[in-house]
Amino acid sequence: MTPHVHSPAAPSTLDTTRIDDLRIRAVRPLITPALLQEWLPAPATTQALVESSRAAISRVLHGRDDRLVVVLGPCSIHDHDQAMAYARLLRAETDALQDELLIVMRVYFEKPRTTVGWKGYINDPHLDGSFAINEGLEMARQLLLDVLALGLPVGTEFLDLLSPQFISDLVSWGAIGARTTESQSHRQLASGLSCPVGFKNGTDGGVKVAADAIQAADAEHAFMGMTKMGQAAIFETRGNSDCHVILRGGKLPNYSAADVNAACALLKAAGLREQVMVDVSHANSSKQHRRQIDVAADVAGQVAAGDTRIMGVMVESHLFEGRQDIVPGQPLQHGVSVTDACISFEQTLPVLQGLAAAVRARRAKHKG
Repeated sequence: MTPHVHSPAAPSTLDTTRIDDLRIRAVRPLITPALLQEWLPAPATTQALVESSRAAISRVLHGRDDRLVVVLGPCSIHDHDQAMAYARLLRAETDALQDELLIVMRVYFEKPRTTVGWKGYINDPHLDGSFAINEGLEMARQLLLDVLALGLPVGTEFLDLLSPQFISDLVSWGAIGARTTESQSHRQLASGLSCPVGFKNGTDGGVKVAADAIQAADAEHAFMGMTKMGQAAIFETRGNSDCHVILRGGKLPNYSAADVNAACALLKAAGLREQVMVDVSHANSSKQHRRQIDVAADVAGQVAAGDTRIMGVMVESHLFEGRQDIVPGQPLQHGVSVTDACISFEQTLPVLQGLAAAVRARRAKHKG
């Protein structure tokens, strides 16, 4: 066999800048997940809490625990001290509610944007366009450790495909958002995550994409990713059987009893568990933050009437109600969201108490 003879390349083709990285302005080094975990390791007590809370959520999903999973907290994290102030208030309430509610603090670091805007604590931790991502990863992990040290499990949305390697060992419950539920890459990611995962319905309100995502995440996959040591690798997953749908509304709200019935009928037809979590924010509250209180009351009514298919609720809640814009040179109001508007912690307490009462009523119905 005659060996292939490479003809000498024309000098002009050696300059790959003509065809490669034409729109890349800069490439900066990224810390490795392994190094960050060495700097900020999870203590044994933290590992035990993550493990036990994941198992508890799994029991709810598989019908072995009748509590309601409640994921609540700020729409997004933008300040460590304010997030911790919220976490301490929430932790003070959890013991009294733990028989009825499995409370997970919402600690969201990545924000999907419809067009452009602040992308979150990891991407731009200083809120000034400096994109100190390495610092953001460190700040995010430290916050998770601090919240967990209080005894509160945490939940977050997985948006970027690499960032889970830095923080997912500390997460008890994860969400895949409405914009990414249909993404094959995010379904593959969910199939390998160690925590239960909720898939939101599509932005148009369609539940089928979330049902499809549950089936995809339950399967085994092979895909390319980054190891803890920062090396590119091929990952082979076992599949994640702890996934569920999150109803968050679309063109119309979808939290009513009829909507829950329709979603569960679709899930049953797909051979999946008939269960939903209801996000009382987003399109279900028509982006009016105080309406979360009314939506939560409606959902509590369904639970109290005996509906066991509602396994969880999501609430956007901060120290104080409302939202604010990030304006260069202007100080931010303390404890107010910089993304979606939230209800205040004071407004949140009656919501939690109402949900707990609904679980007690549901238990009484089923015992009777």
